[in-house]
Amino acid sequence: MGVATTRAIVYHTSEDLRLEEVPLPALKPGELLVRIRACGLCPGEAMGWYMARKAPLVPGHEPVAEVVRTGEGVAGFAPKDRIFVHHHAPCLVCRFCRRGDYVHCATFRRTKLNPGGLSEFAVVPAEVVRADVLRIPDALSDEAATFVEPLACVVKAAHRAGIGPGDRVLVIGLGVMGMLHVLLASRLGAELVIGADRVSSRVSRATQLGADVGVDVTRDSLPDVVRARTDGAGADVVVVGPGTVEAIELGFACVASGGTLSLFTPTPPGVAWPFPVHDVYFREVTVVPSYSAGPPETKEALQLLAAGLPVEALVTHRYSLDGAAEGYRLVREATEALKVVVRP
Repeated sequence: MGVATTRAIVYHTSEDLRLEEVPLPALKPGELLVRIRACGLCPGEAMGWYMARKAPLVPGHEPVAEVVRTGEGVAGFAPKDRIFVHHHAPCLVCRFCRRGDYVHCATFRRTKLNPGGLSEFAVVPAEVVRADVLRIPDALSDEAATFVEPLACVVKAAHRAGIGPGDRVLVIGLGVMGMLHVLLASRLGAELVIGADRVSSRVSRATQLGADVGVDVTRDSLPDVVRARTDGAGADVVVVGPGTVEAIELGFACVASGGTLSLFTPTPPGVAWPFPVHDVYFREVTVVPSYSAGPPETKEALQLLAAGLPVEALVTHRYSLDGAAEGYRLVREATEALKVVVRP
């Protein structure tokens, strides 16, 4: 089957997303031609400053796809296979890859699904086919499988922060990524999970998903609640979801001495957190950012999903390609929507 063009959503600005016909490259050796079955909308794609430097582009990097055709030399995949496709993949041999820092590999930064996940068809480059395409188990739904990439990012962040049995964990920001942190922290054996947000419905949802305590920060002092629930010590791990100095400082006010402050989202360029070196030093607080994920985390995420991590409860809205702009509007609004899934 030859496909020369595909319908796709093209992001020009946050207010200008167009359904267009875009070209597809000819299939090369080692590549896959796929049909996109479903794709989640990432909160990062709702950050205007982040997307502006890439536009115009076809967004969408949480796809579930079906193989249509395989390029010469492809082994292990065949037409009709249902697969997860990572939008980036490392070379696996450079210095960064050898030490497990896959996201800093030049190949990782360069590779991409062509044209993107919000399209009817796409071409998966050979580097991605070799390093980070996974067959999806039959029992796992398309919607659940759209969580492989976002859950992989959470898995990586949790491992970097050292979340484990007996930890007391605070998650600030209860969008879909915060909710995944709540689910994973419980699965990793956390003794106490506290979820905090400005939106009361999200706080309630987090407690339904397993958070021990939910805090509406518009009503209660988060540091006071955290100290009250941790014998005055603070949280062993604080995950800061929002990419704002306000959220980072709130997280720092809640972290225990010897604890870890996990920065899950970047601030816009040029925004600086006045780093409290004196307090960080004497309290021995570890500050750990976590960006994206590599092949080990996508494999672990798929295993967690196949084992029944209840992510489908996070899907709140479903659209066709024609509704993608409305889906992104809801993600930017950050109130009623958690996970938005588009089915091209």
